[in-house]
Amino acid sequence: MGGAASAGHLVHLVRSGRARTRRELQDVTGLSRSALLQRIDLLTGTGYLRAAGVHRSTGGRPPALLEFNTRHRLVLAADLGATHARTALVDLAGQVLAEEYAEIDITDGPAAVLTWLGDRFDRLAGAADGDIAGIGLGLPGPVDHRTGRLVEPPIMPGWHDFGVREHLHDRFGVPVLADNDANLMALGEHTAGHPDCPALVLVKVATGIGAGIIVDGAPFRGVDGGAGDIGHIRIPGHDDVRCMCGATGCLAAVASGRAIARQLDDAGFPTRTSREALARLRAGEPLAQHLTRVAGRLVGDVLATVVCLVNPGVLVLSGDFADTHFVTGVRETLYQRALARATRHLDVRTGRLGDRAGVVGAAAMVADALYSPDAIDDRLAAHPG
Repeated sequence: MGGAASAGHLVHLVRSGRARTRRELQDVTGLSRSALLQRIDLLTGTGYLRAAGVHRSTGGRPPALLEFNTRHRLVLAADLGATHARTALVDLAGQVLAEEYAEIDITDGPAAVLTWLGDRFDRLAGAADGDIAGIGLGLPGPVDHRTGRLVEPPIMPGWHDFGVREHLHDRFGVPVLADNDANLMALGEHTAGHPDCPALVLVKVATGIGAGIIVDGAPFRGVDGGAGDIGHIRIPGHDDVRCMCGATGCLAAVASGRAIARQLDDAGFPTRTSREALARLRAGEPLAQHLTRVAGRLVGDVLATVVCLVNPGVLVLSGDFADTHFVTGVRETLYQRALARATRHLDVRTGRLGDRAGVVGAAAMVADALYSPDAIDDRLAAHPG
């Protein structure tokens, strides 16, 4: 059943919108009418495709429409940050059906955090009206996507090379995929708002700083998951500021939420965390506003290089400090330092999904992997009925 006219390929054509009627599927694949109908019957019988009304008629009998069944299975998704976590039950179209938010401490280590996460997933899965296809997980550090293991994450002691996927698979018995949180936020924003954009960059500024890059609809991860780790680019003139990674002068050490909190605290405004710095900013504290705008300028300076290198169509500013004075600072230096050609068609915006971008992206990662043509064909070969 393999090849460009396989059952799995038919699902891909319908899911992508390339073909939505039997006639369109026949035109694209070249299948005979009988072979096509046999495969469509299989796919509707197993729940991959479903009827979706009829197409507007231009004369004669209107053709019946097919659509991908976005409730064929559901996805458990989590976006773990340094100090918070969002868990969600998401359908295959990225619609969040149920979610929870909680404060965590990622430095508690993988065993404690993943056990806590498993309990949250148990609760969401217990309330699900449908089977779980898989689990998608966003983590605040470089992730080797092939293995799901973190690679020397600067703010996650004890997590390096830990078997995150194996830990959750042993508990739930479903496929588990993991990626860097900024990658998944970028994928979520791309899927929900910019599916036709060939290159998108998302920058997350919260406790730390990271970036996700989407090229041709998929995250660009680099050799071992380190692409987009802009928080550890060195900033001249800040050699006296030590970063959590052990180096000095990193962008995250001078322009992240944690850095703004430290600067406020040093100036006599007791501020322990990024969230407390954000609270001072929203309360109108002038120094917090100034420091946030300066941080934005520093990030904008780095992004000028990123924009010239990647030439994205969309730059999404996300995280706790989106929609603040930070964005003003980014724009000031980005447009000043980057080539006019690189920004001529650049759309700089804040994220449309807000705090949900990570879980939507995690669900999209799982759906893309488990509903690829090959994956569907393999499942149908194993269980054809």
